[in-house]
Amino acid sequence: MTSLTFPAFVCVLFGHAAVASDWPQWRGPGRDGHVPDAISVPSNLPSEPKILWRVKVGDGLASPIVADEKVFHLDNHEGRETLHALDSKTGNELWSASIDEAFKDSQSVAGPRCTPVFDSGRVYAQSCRGELQCRASRDGKLVWRVNYVTNFGAVFIGEKGAAQGAARHGYNGSPVIDGEGLLALAGGTNGSGIVCLDKTSGKVLWKSQDDPAAYAPLIVATIGGRLQVIAFTCAGLLGVDRRDGTLLWRVPLTTTFSRHVTTPTVAGDIVMVSSHEFGLVGVRVGQQDGKFTATRLWTSKEAAINFSSPVVVGAHLYGIGPDKNLICVEARTGKLEWSKPGYSVSDAGKAHASLLVMRKNLLVLTDGGQLVMLPAVPALTRELGRAQVCGRNWCNPAWSDGTLFVRDSRDLLAVRLLP
Repeated sequence: MTSLTFPAFVCVLFGHAAVASDWPQWRGPGRDGHVPDAISVPSNLPSEPKILWRVKVGDGLASPIVADEKVFHLDNHEGRETLHALDSKTGNELWSASIDEAFKDSQSVAGPRCTPVFDSGRVYAQSCRGELQCRASRDGKLVWRVNYVTNFGAVFIGEKGAAQGAARHGYNGSPVIDGEGLLALAGGTNGSGIVCLDKTSGKVLWKSQDDPAAYAPLIVATIGGRLQVIAFTCAGLLGVDRRDGTLLWRVPLTTTFSRHVTTPTVAGDIVMVSSHEFGLVGVRVGQQDGKFTATRLWTSKEAAINFSSPVVVGAHLYGIGPDKNLICVEARTGKLEWSKPGYSVSDAGKAHASLLVMRKNLLVLTDGGQLVMLPAVPALTRELGRAQVCGRNWCNPAWSDGTLFVRDSRDLLAVRLLP
């Protein structure tokens, strides 16, 4: 088969690629919580959003995605981490596939914690125990699989002794698709900390570093003129060349059990991550004499984010701070511009809220199931509305065609926010 005929073959075999209205991965098309400008968004919240459909789900913390006119989600079904495909219009189940034995620890319910990924008619699911499977989105048939423990020498212990990061509480960080590659934080040995796999076959394209995996998802970003993969691992924050995995820069960051969860966020040449122990950190990445440098610019304990991934709008970061408060931080200096209480119903150590950027506004889903809309500006302003839509959750919702797809501890819901 020639290279000219292969793309057409892929389209016939696997179906369509993601379209503009899809929400195909963790935190959306750009992996940054931003709704693309081409997609319609509400300017305010209805007082009682319409529930289009509601289906029961098993235990789990993995967020849903929307693509190929389907909603994909993971839950615990009869003791197995299970991938489900639902009709996005009706909620009717189209197929399901068992991925791995369910994992349970003292931190939460037994079940999957990693958001699936869609690309070109394939859906990728990663289990807590390090099983990664590629399945056809049409019918759920297995295309390929790898296991981080078996194939890359990773260690999965569970909640025992001094085990750290994913080895302790499971693989939570969703893989990312970039071009023909699938990038995953395998946490393996012999240079298999980060792996790049061919997304169609699972073949290893390159491997890099020996960092044990933490919980934060990888991102791909261009900084200093170089496309790079940015990882927040048990050992710290680092960037490797997207082409071949060559290490470009590294900033050591360590904590007691490596609870490194926040997705790296980028504002210009500044990369930000956080931990409840060391606080919110801003790192400037650049080049000097042809080599990359990484300088820790600032650290803010008062803006420490535990595990709720923030978003960046312009020159400012928005997230959930240590007092269950919504915060706005200037990316260049780490200055706390404002703090607003009332965005979590949990204890401070388990406070969570997800944030979506909808043009000039933020849409926040609190862990108590409330939607809140407010302007994304560095001056504190009034909210534009609140509405209760679901129960307790640690969900990052998916937005598609005017509908928000949310899961709580019992249900997966389609919530209509546009007329």
